[in-house]
Amino acid sequence: MQEPGAGVHGREPLYTIEQRRRRDSTRWTLVQGILAPLQFLVFLVSLALVLRYLATGQGAAAADASILVKTATLFTIMVTGAFWEKVVFGQWLFAPAFFWEDVFSMLVIALHTAYVVMLFAGLGSTSERMLVALAAYATYLVNAGQFLWKLRLARLGSEPRLQASAA
Repeated sequence: MQEPGAGVHGREPLYTIEQRRRRDSTRWTLVQGILAPLQFLVFLVSLALVLRYLATGQGAAAADASILVKTATLFTIMVTGAFWEKVVFGQWLFAPAFFWEDVFSMLVIALHTAYVVMLFAGLGSTSERMLVALAAYATYLVNAGQFLWKLRLARLGSEPRLQASAA
């Protein structure tokens, strides 16, 4: 049997009771809950357009536009996520509970930014830009997986914490 307040599988819980209260009461949680699936939808459309370009050589402008929209949604979710982290954990980024997710997010941002720089500075070929976008998308998928894992841990860890607070 777990000690009261112990997290899933003996780990510390993702949130303290107070952090959970702040998480559940801030509007930034709803904003993140809306932006995350929106960003994933934009990603899927953009991925299809990028792959179409790489397979056929057609649709470069549509693929470029979709990557810019994906990048804009990424930056939006990162900025609003920093506000969320500040409210919940008291710091803008790299809170211990989400440290590695934030570190990997920096790589995602760097690759998306590299694509934008390549596009507007005219660096590399269109295919090279699209490959950078694919690398950005691969890191985005890993990062999304990290956050989904944390969401699962938070859900698994919520019952013991709530039971401990009720005791």
